[in-house]
Amino acid sequence: MRRGTLDDLAAFAAVARHRSFTRAAAEMGLSASALSHAMRALEERYGVRLLARTTRSVAPTPAGERLLRSVTPALDEVVRGLDALADWRGEPSGSLRLTTFPYAARTILEPRLPRFLIDNPAVSVEVNVDDRLTDIVAAGFDAGIRFGETVERDMVAVRVGPDLRTVVVATPDYFARHPRPDTPADLEVHRCVNYRLVGGGGLLPWEFAREGREVRVRASGQLIANDGNLAAAAVRAGAGLGYMLEYEVAGDIAAGRLVQVLDHWCPPFPGCYLYYPDRQVTPAMRSLIEALRWRGGAIR
Repeated sequence: MRRGTLDDLAAFAAVARHRSFTRAAAEMGLSASALSHAMRALEERYGVRLLARTTRSVAPTPAGERLLRSVTPALDEVVRGLDALADWRGEPSGSLRLTTFPYAARTILEPRLPRFLIDNPAVSVEVNVDDRLTDIVAAGFDAGIRFGETVERDMVAVRVGPDLRTVVVATPDYFARHPRPDTPADLEVHRCVNYRLVGGGGLLPWEFAREGREVRVRASGQLIANDGNLAAAAVRAGAGLGYMLEYEVAGDIAAGRLVQVLDHWCPPFPGCYLYYPDRQVTPAMRSLIEALRWRGGAIR
């Protein structure tokens, strides 16, 4: 292998992963122009176009996609090998890339990640917050945090949060104007506040289960928002029914500001899990797992 080829392949993988010379250059510690020049030199060296460029975007060609699939596992092994040297230094080091979604970022990472960074000064962490389910291997992430029911079975999963429950609520004033629903089917005649997933673009389905029967409702109403706080404010103001995590509205229910309905249709479901491929775990990842591992207690 020609000297410098490994660096060029790592740079190519960064560009293909980010689909941006600017973001890849920031990761690699290079200028965007230098990175672009290196990619053209790589393409000329092997006589294959690897990246499709326009004035606004860059993406791997079919040949580039194939190369990316081939080199990513090898590059990951190199990174893990270098990170594993921390065992000889006596402290975790290196970089970790995580993908998660807004709820987990707020309730899992915000309370615990800062302490991990303070305790592990040689470890850097990049967190990407997105509603979409991500193939962490293909996207170059070391781990992800999602609800347990969405984690692929071939992943190693570590519990980082309690079981959860989603409930249906509205204000007493709303129910003074509308009858209470007895079954999920009754929601068709109600004003429901919907949440649009930020990454995927679809509406969050209202899911129910009772005595082995599962029901998914596409609720309709006046408001669709991709901001959870705005949706919650509309529900608390009496604009409609809300489908919300129980812990977020427990205080409102206890105080009588919100009324819960369809209780028997809302069973608990697995909370958040950190998941990663079944492969050698670096000292940095082991430390992060221990920092995030669920040991009971209240959600903050």
